[in-house]
Amino acid sequence: MSRAQFMGRLVQMVSRIGAALLWPLALAFLFIGFNKNDPYLISLRGTGNIAVCASGFLVAIVLIWRGYWAGARRILVLLWCLVPLSMLAAHLRFELRKHDVLQTEASTAHELGRHFVVGYSSFDEVAALAEKGLIAGVYVTRHNLGGRSAQALRSEISALQARRRAANLPPLIVAADQEGGIVSHLAPVLTELPPLATLAELPGDLRERMAEEYGRIHGRELAALGVNLNFAPVLDLRPEKKITRFDFNTLIGRRAISGDPGKVAAVALPYIRGLEMSGVGATVKHFPGLGRVRGDTHHFSADLAADVDELEISDWRPFRQALGGSRAALMVGHVRLTAADPDRAASHSKKVIDGIIRRKWNYQGAVITDDLVMGAIYQKDVCSAVVEAINAGVDLLLVAFDGTQFYRVFACASAAAGKGRLDAGMLERSEARLKGLLRRGEQTADNAD
Repeated sequence: MSRAQFMGRLVQMVSRIGAALLWPLALAFLFIGFNKNDPYLISLRGTGNIAVCASGFLVAIVLIWRGYWAGARRILVLLWCLVPLSMLAAHLRFELRKHDVLQTEASTAHELGRHFVVGYSSFDEVAALAEKGLIAGVYVTRHNLGGRSAQALRSEISALQARRRAANLPPLIVAADQEGGIVSHLAPVLTELPPLATLAELPGDLRERMAEEYGRIHGRELAALGVNLNFAPVLDLRPEKKITRFDFNTLIGRRAISGDPGKVAAVALPYIRGLEMSGVGATVKHFPGLGRVRGDTHHFSADLAADVDELEISDWRPFRQALGGSRAALMVGHVRLTAADPDRAASHSKKVIDGIIRRKWNYQGAVITDDLVMGAIYQKDVCSAVVEAINAGVDLLLVAFDGTQFYRVFACASAAAGKGRLDAGMLERSEARLKGLLRRGEQTADNAD
């Protein structure tokens, strides 16, 4: 075989392989198009979506030019033509849902909106939600800084609060995740502090003073921005060793204060006190505890398979002490507490929220879910989870990682309200609890102006 023949066959083989690959690529691009609003595809939004649309058009044109519009191969051309159309259809669905939510009747907006805290990227978009009473609060994190100064974020929060006042609505809850250590989402604009775990082994008096000062630092700096609720401290017990290879985001072993319940409470309580001295509320998390859990709820379902009596004397001791000794809110995670409710995550389980937290513990403070955009919830029936959470006695539902999902979850709540599927008694009791939480944030909101 001559060199020319060899090169010719090589080119033919490569061409055939390339043509064969166009089929799975078309299906992959179609999947992206139909699911463009999925949180897992958030990195493709904007220029990524434009690139996918352009690719569909260009590949279809090239295939037609190469003669693929003949015979069975025209199906491949049609698949590539569907790529931009699928993305357009997904975008229209999103815009129609967004329009419907924004046009919600004021009374319904205010009744349901008080239960949602959202992350955001667009000031104008979140300002519209705030003005209409469709949300109770916002969640700010590193991307809200975007290379800007603390003063710029402070001004933005102040502007949102001013719009709330102009609309004669309560001040926004402004929440942040400033635990210290690896979860310090507003650092380095704010002080980068080590994890609270570094205080756990200090002598008692020194530990208490340091933990309170730690809370004061966080409280002063957050309050200066206009933040009035911190999603800290973490009260999960630290596992003795890493119990799963599939923990990509939770990383509780690096965030937990200690594996000793007494030491966790001894650090958490003065830390909470320090926060509250600055007018910033604490949020203890992630009940019922992640220290024994094998799955990462950011991506997977996970079970907490432990006896309730055993949890009461170990994992839950810091929660009960912190809630009993402070005004902290409680964040409930997306693990299934199998001994109480094997069918649904704790974050929307009435047996857990109403049965254990409200009735058994008699805790009447605010309960907030972990982020509803986490895989353990979002990849299942998020609509049912939203309705069940409200009916279980959850006060605030968090939509943090991808704030645009708010339109979907609000639409779920609104549809349920329209069908009479929301528990009026639960909504009434929740309103009273939220008024107490908002009163604590009013001074911080005023200081931010």
